[in-house]
Amino acid sequence: MTVQEQFGQIDIYVFDQILRGNLAAGMTVLDAGCGYGRNLVHLLREGCDIYALDANPAGVEHVRQLAAELAPGLSADHFRVGAIEKMPFADEFADAVICSSVLHFARDEQHFLAMVEELWRVLRPGGMLFCRLGSRIGMQFEELRPHIYRIGDGSEWFLVDEAELLMMTRQMDAVLVDPLKTTIVQDHRCMTTWVLRKRV
Repeated sequence: MTVQEQFGQIDIYVFDQILRGNLAAGMTVLDAGCGYGRNLVHLLREGCDIYALDANPAGVEHVRQLAAELAPGLSADHFRVGAIEKMPFADEFADAVICSSVLHFARDEQHFLAMVEELWRVLRPGGMLFCRLGSRIGMQFEELRPHIYRIGDGSEWFLVDEAELLMMTRQMDAVLVDPLKTTIVQDHRCMTTWVLRKRV
């Protein structure tokens, strides 16, 4: 089996968490905003108890089919169409929650905070929340309205800065698993990895 077959089109920063043992076989993992499941191929192969949610029914159906092939023991009910700010999952059920390239699509600050609150709600004490999101760390953007900025391709994104992420980390009484890490994509966008652990 090739590396691509084993891992699919995985986000390199999710791959990093796998290499370091923060995402491992046997864990209950929720991918909130799963898209077509690019971050789930390896975790399904490894026997993780996978749950996934996305607003796009086609993406969720694709993940169901992927799971049927790679982890046929998982119930189709694990894969839901829905909104991150109102997820149909129990409190503190997941060992790890992945939310990759989703939060910057928040409509406004209230929507952003509601999504983060839900991600935190479903994470068990001691669990890890992995977020990769657009930010203003390293580049300046045109502000269109509060927190909404125009990025390099003309899209409108909800963007945070370092101080805001660190303040939220303190307010959540969370522990940073890693320092904030930001990739600057030339003249286009900044993508920050924000990884937290919930205190026991």
